[in-house]
Amino acid sequence: MNVKPMEDRVILKSMEAEAKTAGGIIIPDNAKEKPQKGEIVAVGPGKMNDKGTRNEMTVKVGDKVLYGKYAGTEVTIDGKEYLIVRESDILAVV
Repeated sequence: MNVKPMEDRVILKSMEAEAKTAGGIIIPDNAKEKPQKGEIVAVGPGKMNDKGTRNEMTVKVGDKVLYGKYAGTEVTIDGKEYLIVRESDILAVV
């Protein structure tokens, strides 16, 4: 993939939603929730601050992260689904 995100944005590959509950009940496709966990595949250079320098990104390629349920923009690149989110929409590194 030769797409580079701008500013403080990252590109995520969503991880699949669980197909079974902890008790072993299989969840049908139409009842699965949108996954909120993903792996970072590309990171932007960071946002410019008021002094004209870039703030460093705190996440890196390969990190597995949790993000907000309605965060980001879904895009298709080379036939694969990705999500572009701001670093501030990332809730935690797992």
